[in-house]
Amino acid sequence: MDQTLLSKLLQRRWLWPAAVGIALGACVAAFGGHAGIWIALGLGAAMACVALFIAGNEGAAASAVPRAGHADAVLPALAPDVFEHLPDPLMLLDAVGRVIFANAAMATIIGKDFARKHVSALLRTPSLLAAVERTAATGEPTTVAFIIPVPIERYFNAFVSRTDSSPPLTALLLHDVTAAHRAERTRADFVANASHELRTPLAAVSGFIDTLKGHARDDAEARTRFLDIMSVEAGRMRRLIDDLLSLTRIELNEHVPPSGEVSLNDVIRDAAMALGPLAQGDRVSIEIAPVPDLPPVAGQRDELAQLFQNLIHNAIKYGRQGGHVWISMGTAPVQGRRGAPEMVFVSVRDDGEGIPRDAIPRLTERFYRVDVKRSRERGGTGLGLAIVKHIVNRHHGRLQIDSEAGQGSTFTVYLPVAGAPAQMADVAVTELL
Repeated sequence: MDQTLLSKLLQRRWLWPAAVGIALGACVAAFGGHAGIWIALGLGAAMACVALFIAGNEGAAASAVPRAGHADAVLPALAPDVFEHLPDPLMLLDAVGRVIFANAAMATIIGKDFARKHVSALLRTPSLLAAVERTAATGEPTTVAFIIPVPIERYFNAFVSRTDSSPPLTALLLHDVTAAHRAERTRADFVANASHELRTPLAAVSGFIDTLKGHARDDAEARTRFLDIMSVEAGRMRRLIDDLLSLTRIELNEHVPPSGEVSLNDVIRDAAMALGPLAQGDRVSIEIAPVPDLPPVAGQRDELAQLFQNLIHNAIKYGRQGGHVWISMGTAPVQGRRGAPEMVFVSVRDDGEGIPRDAIPRLTERFYRVDVKRSRERGGTGLGLAIVKHIVNRHHGRLQIDSEAGQGSTFTVYLPVAGAPAQMADVAVTELL
């Protein structure tokens, strides 16, 4: 018999009672005659029961050992707890790419139902999956950048490595670089757009200053007129800079959902009161239809106040002089999600000339204006609806724009109810135009 096989058999504790029983039974049967045979059979049965009992205990102990491919089987006792508290998303994969561990930060990206699923079912970025497959096969560490486009566009650097242990594990560590990427993009956009928007008022102010220093120095009437124009242009530049700073702040935090609770009845009322003087100047009446039992929404009050101020301001500016602005609110089911919690909606409707259908998809672009001349005359910066879009995105809401020529425009914002289950975060943040 092979020596290795013999040593393995000797390690089985249940074989010893069986062997002793057989030996004793043979001795009794040999020297005890006919009665000895019955004694030997009883002795063998007893030893067999002992052997089965010991074998059963060994089987139970073996079943208590964690199965290969699970985190408890391959990680030290404290490792899962340490990994769970890492701020960066971490995932461990077995030799065939199935998830055996993911920490809480990773669960916010791939969801909580990840156990034993293949990585390709959770992260569908081809470049990332290729890096994981390459590292698992070769053992060479890999770094790759990728984007998760929904529900909010996020940018990550992924670090992939493989252990030399048995069984081998592939570790996937993600680092969120969304804030840095947006800061760089915002800087580039600011240089490109702000320089263009500031050039005209700066040129006007510089020209008037030169004129006042020259032949209009002693012309009181011209000086008054030029100073008024300079004041208007300086105010335009101030509003532009304020909107750019506000948009930058909102974009940098867009991927961080707010945690507060806000009553929209109060926000709408305060926004309308703040814009009361502007509405009175254009003889526009603002009508609000409050809902007493409207549930609070999950949000940041200052940003929501800015959102609805921008919408009401636009309705006043581009509505009909002497016209109306109607504000209604209520609750509506989440589109495409049966049984999901309701969302709170607020609609701002004007009675202006409406928006051309081909212009609606571009309304939330930075510096886009349907009527450039009218927008500048009314003090617009071209950033108001871009700010609205990014605030809605941060709050995991939706923006819907409806307009017909000669029938006015309606801007409707949908926001999740405060305290809604985590599945609300899975609803795609879309802009319905």
